[in-house]
Amino acid sequence: MKQSTDIANRLREVLLNGHWIANTNCKEQLQLITWQQAIHKIGNLNTIAALTFHLNYYLSGVLQAFNTGKLEIKDQYSFDLPPVENEADWQKLTDDFMRNAEMFAAKVEEISDEQLQEAFIDEKYGTNLRNIEGMIEHCYYHLGQISLIRKLITNI
Repeated sequence: MKQSTDIANRLREVLLNGHWIANTNCKEQLQLITWQQAIHKIGNLNTIAALTFHLNYYLSGVLQAFNTGKLEIKDQYSFDLPPVENEADWQKLTDDFMRNAEMFAAKVEEISDEQLQEAFIDEKYGTNLRNIEGMIEHCYYHLGQISLIRKLITNI
């Protein structure tokens, strides 16, 4: 099995279907949340909707960079969530997230072992592998936040 297949499976594990590391995944957590819970603010924590948008922003942007060779996302916009005012808005956000998660994993699976060691867009960003592994770590970080915030909200 080539390395990119292993990495794509790790992405799917945190995003869509795994239980090995965190005993849950993003998809599972998001499916347990109503739109009202998704926008419920606790103190100065981000909302679950904002975290979902944030993860999707990077999945979509890095996927686009892999497809076009241009990195057009900017950190400053990664929490610019459009209003979530009803179930349809929340469903669209989560559907977009799930679709981009699978497309990102599928794209990673196509990358050769040699391409994993190549620069991601520009050498200053490191290798493709480093950026994909960073995405996995970033997703686990926010999965933990989503899980904790969901527990806080459901105990109110």
